[in-house]
Amino acid sequence: MEFYSNNLVSKLLLLFAFIIVSSTLWYTNTLANQFKIEEKKKVALWAKATKELSDINNLDYDVGFVFEVVNNNTTVPAIQINEFGEIIAHRNVKQNNKGSLESELELMKRKYPPIEIELINGSTEYIYYKDSKLLQRLKYFPLIIFLIIGAFMLIAYFAFSNARIAQQNKVWTGMAKETAHQIGTPLSSLVGWLEHLKNKKGALSVVKEMEKDISRLTVIASRFSKIGSLPKLEKVNLVRVLDDSINYIKKRASSEVSINLKTSKKSLKADINIELFEWVIENMLKNSIDAIAQEGSILVRLQELEHEVIIDVIDNGKGIKKTMFREIFEPGYTSKKRGWGLGLSLVKRIIQDYHKGKVKVLSSIPDKETVIRISLNK
Repeated sequence: MEFYSNNLVSKLLLLFAFIIVSSTLWYTNTLANQFKIEEKKKVALWAKATKELSDINNLDYDVGFVFEVVNNNTTVPAIQINEFGEIIAHRNVKQNNKGSLESELELMKRKYPPIEIELINGSTEYIYYKDSKLLQRLKYFPLIIFLIIGAFMLIAYFAFSNARIAQQNKVWTGMAKETAHQIGTPLSSLVGWLEHLKNKKGALSVVKEMEKDISRLTVIASRFSKIGSLPKLEKVNLVRVLDDSINYIKKRASSEVSINLKTSKKSLKADINIELFEWVIENMLKNSIDAIAQEGSILVRLQELEHEVIIDVIDNGKGIKKTMFREIFEPGYTSKKRGWGLGLSLVKRIIQDYHKGKVKVLSSIPDKETVIRISLNK
């Protein structure tokens, strides 16, 4: 289905972005470490050349090569001090004044340990250094990549937003078809009762049943008219509402499926919209009936806690995978070959948006017990 396709694409894009960022960070970090090693070698070579220059009696070395080594460091900032801490040389460090040079030295001391130079005369000098500008730029490279990925994800977000709008349009189309389906059931029943009336002289009981179906059509129309606008909530006895919904579904469900209400209360009032809340319970019961292959049981359990009212719909159907606990409430999700996957998405919208409650899959053990819970604030 399209729902799965969009969900899969979004997950793949996130995985792709994560791989890019991780790979870039790893590569850049490896490259930066290699640069650090090379720059340390440069400074060490400079220190060795400086030591050779201090030995005026050694005639075996190439003076030109040594000077080339000393002067070839054009990238790594370095400062050379004597054993008394006095600055005697520096490379690639901007010197606005003496104070700025000393402040650079303090930064270098905190950055890396110095390279020691033991001179021929027995004295010791030290070379301090820090990362070159090239290495510093390399460190900021992952941030640039991250910003690029962020821009990519932002574009993807807007693309998915547009796709979601298109999906919502399809959902409304599905709702229209669902409305036709809902109305079609009692209408078919009315046609059957009319045929029955043609063959019966006394038809009072049939007329009453027809009135029930007509009333049902009115309820369905009223329900759909309330979607999209804020319905009026009234303090109503939940026990009666649940009992009415269960009795309605019982008459239309298989005799092999038992549906019962469990509560210790004869009256438990909560602020609800009766028509929409009955729709919620009916959709949840239908969902449980669909989950039961043949014979099974459904229990609606009503509890009152200190700050909330709990309604659990429990069945012994095929169950729900833990990874799908949230997805089953999304528009378009359905496990049936035919259907628009609107039942539980409407349940979620009615409970959360209109009743400020919560609905979730509490637990699920296939063929034993699946519990979907509704929580309403008292």
